[in-house]
Amino acid sequence: MMISTRDIKKVLGAATVAMTLAVAGCSGNKLDTSALNPDPPSKMYADADALMAKGSFEDAATKFESVDREHPYSQEARRSIVMAAYAYYRAGKSPEAIASAERYITMHPGTKEAPLAHHIIASAYFDDLKTANRDQTPARKALEQFKILKSRYPDSEYARDADNKIRICQDNIAANEMEVGRYYLDKHNYVGAINRFKTVVSDYQTTAHVEEALARLVECYMALGITKEAQNAAAVLGHNYPDSKWYKDSYTLLANGGLAPREDGDSWLSKTWNAVPKLSVPKMSFGNG
Repeated sequence: MMISTRDIKKVLGAATVAMTLAVAGCSGNKLDTSALNPDPPSKMYADADALMAKGSFEDAATKFESVDREHPYSQEARRSIVMAAYAYYRAGKSPEAIASAERYITMHPGTKEAPLAHHIIASAYFDDLKTANRDQTPARKALEQFKILKSRYPDSEYARDADNKIRICQDNIAANEMEVGRYYLDKHNYVGAINRFKTVVSDYQTTAHVEEALARLVECYMALGITKEAQNAAAVLGHNYPDSKWYKDSYTLLANGGLAPREDGDSWLSKTWNAVPKLSVPKMSFGNG
């Protein structure tokens, strides 16, 4: 005997009713909908905040995430995302903290919690800084976020805290460029070395590594026979750091080749340094060359 579609619907409908009544009977004739109706967002947020206060950061992060998941359109949902990121950061869960903060920035750019989100990302990467002979990706990413804080949110409390960390990131990156540049120099790969030292001179002029970078450029250019660039690099070094041992070494190196420091206004180095007034190349000559 064939069963019609109408008969199937009747059977399924009866089964659904029976199941509903059974559940209601087990809960005192009241359907249990607690799984479908979690606590109000204000209570969930308060509970997460309480976990933070107790130092249960990972549990707090999970609770904050549940606010956004269960009540995505509530007033508490938006801030819960960035608070989850902060809780993960305090728990030492940097990847989770970064992911949550990046999600906040993507969904809510320019809001009042955005500086905090950028600060969390920057701090997580900053905490992962490596020594100069290792990959500087964390330093570069931290530097990017701290610069965003300074440019987009200059009046925020996080921007005011960024200056020193920016200097540390820049110093780390410059130190790494110097490490690689010296390696190339030792291998007589002068072009590779020049590219690294140029990066320090162009992008990290305020670090302590710029003196050596200029002196190494003199050394590389002399080895390649590019004497005008060597003289110009020495002129920049001598004007800005006249008492530097690196300048004395560069001056001696040029003198041994019958040359002296001399500016070349058409050099990439002159143009780069003239773009920064406090480090501009002087209009001067150190004798004939």
